[in-house]
Amino acid sequence: MTLTAAAIPTDVASSDAALRRFLHGLPGVDQVGADARAAALGTRSIKTTAKRWAIDTAISMIDLTTLEGQDTHGKVKALCAKGVRPDPTDATCPRVAAICVYPDLVAIAKEQLGDSGVKVASVATNFPSGRAALSVKLADVRAAVADGADEIDMVIDRGAFLSGRYLEVYDEIVQVKAACGVAHLKVILETGELATYDNVRRASWLAMLAGGDFIKTSTGKVSPAATLPVTLVMLEAVRDFREATGRQIGVKPAGGIRTTKDAMRYLVMVNETAGDDWLTPDWFRIGASGLLNDLLQQRHKLTTGHYDGPDYVTID
Repeated sequence: MTLTAAAIPTDVASSDAALRRFLHGLPGVDQVGADARAAALGTRSIKTTAKRWAIDTAISMIDLTTLEGQDTHGKVKALCAKGVRPDPTDATCPRVAAICVYPDLVAIAKEQLGDSGVKVASVATNFPSGRAALSVKLADVRAAVADGADEIDMVIDRGAFLSGRYLEVYDEIVQVKAACGVAHLKVILETGELATYDNVRRASWLAMLAGGDFIKTSTGKVSPAATLPVTLVMLEAVRDFREATGRQIGVKPAGGIRTTKDAMRYLVMVNETAGDDWLTPDWFRIGASGLLNDLLQQRHKLTTGHYDGPDYVTID
């Protein structure tokens, strides 16, 4: 698919009809082709000489996440310490990109991280359902930003999107973006509920047109969460959006990415689909909680030549 800036109407968001016309005018996704390409890219291997780079790159892209009702101040502090120094025995190990928590725990994370360079990300807009009045969602965002959140992960109203109320979804993203101030906005599409790849492409473009800085697959609370084919469709969308507008948007798969092999597959897909401009934490993130431990164990194996037991890493 190739779009030019001229192909995006200046009044694309002037009405529901105009937005629907544009989104439904996007080329359809060949589901069989997308599945086959994702499967083929998933078989690519990263050679031993580049494996250390890939592991370190993946670590640097992680949004280390805890989003449980039983989260405590102590758990968040421990997670922050791990994010800053993932391997306390090796100072060359990179830090993670961000610590992702609920809004009421942002202040704790911000204080703990200090000037480490690790960002504080917060889910908001009544995560994970997104079922709340807009005023409540905006208050959620403003509270997180006031407490120091560098990044906001919002969820779109999937009910509105699937009902075809595209302008309602667009306007909500615009208002959340305004409430973010200088904080970056990641727009969670919850692709497991969107049913088709065509809907994933449309939701991706809708989020980008509305001002999102990142598009994110999932909350991690719905199955399926991140998948390679869905991420492929989203990477194609950000690539095409930059070609059309000159604006680069990040991508964040989240949920179900647990092993080093999984992370490698996503890095290969980024490089082969969007290009190496996206191979930095500024433009690609991985939302995960358990992935970091596997990456650390694989990293240590490259250094020592043997696998460590499970007690080498902390259990979060």
